[in-house]
Amino acid sequence: MIITVSGKAGSGKSTIARTLAQKLHLKHYSSGDFMREMAKEKGMTLAELSKLAEQDNGAIDKEIDERQKKLGKTEDDFVIDGRLSAFFIPNAEFKIFLDVELDEGAGRIAKDKRATESAEDIKEMKEKIEKREASEVKRYKQYYGFDCYDKTNYDVLIDTTELTPEQVIGKIVKLVNK
Repeated sequence: MIITVSGKAGSGKSTIARTLAQKLHLKHYSSGDFMREMAKEKGMTLAELSKLAEQDNGAIDKEIDERQKKLGKTEDDFVIDGRLSAFFIPNAEFKIFLDVELDEGAGRIAKDKRATESAEDIKEMKEKIEKREASEVKRYKQYYGFDCYDKTNYDVLIDTTELTPEQVIGKIVKLVNK
């Protein structure tokens, strides 16, 4: 069984995918982990690789994308989180989109104190999220003709705004076990 988990910033993608994989006894992959692996392979920090990716006309992004495509063709039982995973692994049994209201997502990211996503306050975090999402929509449509935020691309939609990770996992496990 292959499950992709995509969604908005702060929706819980990584947490949900990791915990879901443990609960279902599946391997877990993350497009973010692929970036970290690549940075290590190139002897760079993640921040250095990200900066390079902005200037290389999509070469690094495409390499990450190829890793996802290959995974979808060579392995059968895993959960993967990434904004484009549903696109690159079209044979997934479940393509899940996690939605979240902007205020809640920004608050979660701020609480999480992610080194790559810092902001002075929630207002600034919301602005950063909106800019990033607009940039992603533009880039992904340009490269692939795919809008990762278009909910019609997914089988399962869950709004995590008012839910705990355990509640989200419970909903997904119920669907998977049907």
